[in-house]
Amino acid sequence: MTAFSNIIAEPQFLIMYAIAFVLLYLGIKKQYEPLLLVPIAFGVLLANFPGGDMGVIQADEYGMVNVHGAMKNIWEMPLHDIAHELGLMNFVYYMLIKTGFLPPIIFMGVGALTDFGPMLRNLRLSIFGAAAQLGIFTVLLVAILMGFTPQEAASLGIIGGADGPTAIFTTIKLAPHLLGPIAIAAYSYIALVPVIIPLVVKLLAQKKN
Repeated sequence: MTAFSNIIAEPQFLIMYAIAFVLLYLGIKKQYEPLLLVPIAFGVLLANFPGGDMGVIQADEYGMVNVHGAMKNIWEMPLHDIAHELGLMNFVYYMLIKTGFLPPIIFMGVGALTDFGPMLRNLRLSIFGAAAQLGIFTVLLVAILMGFTPQEAASLGIIGGADGPTAIFTTIKLAPHLLGPIAIAAYSYIALVPVIIPLVVKLLAQKKN
């Protein structure tokens, strides 16, 4: 009953569950980038499970985290201690993502899957890739005007490049406290491109085009 009482006490869990189930529906039923949306959805469910303590514990600028009431340096803790005392999610976050080890591995996988054949056969398609740069700088300037620091604005703007590993790597270096929201936003945006493009086309193009 503890988990249910936590949901009643903090109903914002229900919002995160709704987001997770929408992502699962889009990934499984609609087949919109299931390799991205399904793991993201399960991560959201695990991190927001009431009483599960599966969320990531943020370390301060010196690497200090609160472990059962005592402050410890995350970088001096053995790997098995991180997994045992902070949980699997923190182990994955600090050992693979925070260290910058995982993004290059993802880059290698993306590179292995990339096929430039269609673009090389029709070089006009490169114009669409160049258009992404306009979105990056637009978001950068708007974010600064809204009060974000230049580092935070750059991390937000790089999402416009439609490349998750790049967004993760840039955010780790410039604004690590925004890594969670930016990673989810970047990969959700990439996965939902097949949904977004038809809507944009209907708004901006005539039926004969």
